[in-house]
Amino acid sequence: MSIDHRLSGEHEELRATVAEFARDVVAPKIGQFYEQEEFPYEIVREMGRMGLFGLPFPEEYGGMGGDYLALGLALEELARVDSSVAITLEAGVSLGAMPVFRFGTEEQKRTWLPKLCSGEMLGAFGLTEPDCGSDAGGTRTTARRDEATGEWVINGTKCFITNSGTDITGLVTVTAVTGRSPEGRPRISSIIVPSGTPGFTVSKKYSKVGWNASDTRELSFIDCRVPAENLLGEEGRGYAQFLRILDEGRIAISALATGLAQGCVDESLRYAKEREAFGRSIGANQAIQFKIADMEMRAHTARLAWRDAASRLVHGEPFKKEAALAKLYSSEIAVTNAREATQIHGGYGFMNEYPVARMWRDSKILEIGEGTSEVQRMLIARELGMEA
Repeated sequence: MSIDHRLSGEHEELRATVAEFARDVVAPKIGQFYEQEEFPYEIVREMGRMGLFGLPFPEEYGGMGGDYLALGLALEELARVDSSVAITLEAGVSLGAMPVFRFGTEEQKRTWLPKLCSGEMLGAFGLTEPDCGSDAGGTRTTARRDEATGEWVINGTKCFITNSGTDITGLVTVTAVTGRSPEGRPRISSIIVPSGTPGFTVSKKYSKVGWNASDTRELSFIDCRVPAENLLGEEGRGYAQFLRILDEGRIAISALATGLAQGCVDESLRYAKEREAFGRSIGANQAIQFKIADMEMRAHTARLAWRDAASRLVHGEPFKKEAALAKLYSSEIAVTNAREATQIHGGYGFMNEYPVARMWRDSKILEIGEGTSEVQRMLIARELGMEA
């Protein structure tokens, strides 16, 4: 398949608009939010007014009528400046709103999507559990039907859930075992749990290494009751649903990782031109030039990878392998670029006032979240027909 990676006029205009927003609005403020570990509500509200949370959704549900490429462009430009803001958008769209759009009834879409698309409300995706991270099929959270009321009664714990405890979080889509197959395999379903539902408890914020201006929490459900109509899609199809959501989400994470990698290039170029040692700028040294050239090469290649996967998704073509390739490569080179950028900055790279310090701390989770690097390699091998 031949793919033209040049952007359309609309996509380029969006990219430039988000780049300006990231540079003029996010960059001057985010350092303080990050150090104080505060969620940047005012920035998120502005992102909502710009329509970023509605980018890939139809206008009939309050969206912008765009596509996954548009979302990826926005994520990359935001992450060039800060990943906490970028992951808030990624999780709000890919994990919060997308399950409702992909699998919800018409009533569920009209109830939830307009507020999710406007950024007035954030959604979260309750998948990971303390005892089953990569092995999501080992879900232990349960949901049983109360025969008297028809309600779902949910019990269990979820962990590392992004956007789950903000003041504007409106729902969490929870995966839970709702029965067993004749062979004894768990039947996993997805259920919408509105914030504030009795029996649904949100813990305090985690103390994290990075993404310090984003919201990440543990959730517990103790006899939490929701109406029968809160089932998302078909009963027993939750596992297949979240696999699809994660495939798409990997493209978004790849775009975010590419942005972080490119941000490392941006900051290193700026510093190399300004910093002098032994009578000249350090950028005049070939060792520094080669480091930055390699960083640019990695970011450029990662960009081609995620855009290829996004293009396949947008055109309705298979994209599972390409999404895994993009996510694996971009996340690993983001870590490499962050390390190199810190080295170029020397002691200043270890100071929180410099963006590369945030980028260094934020990069590692990209090799873990939405499928570890090991899981990506398993998926790629499987798509190549190497499964035992």
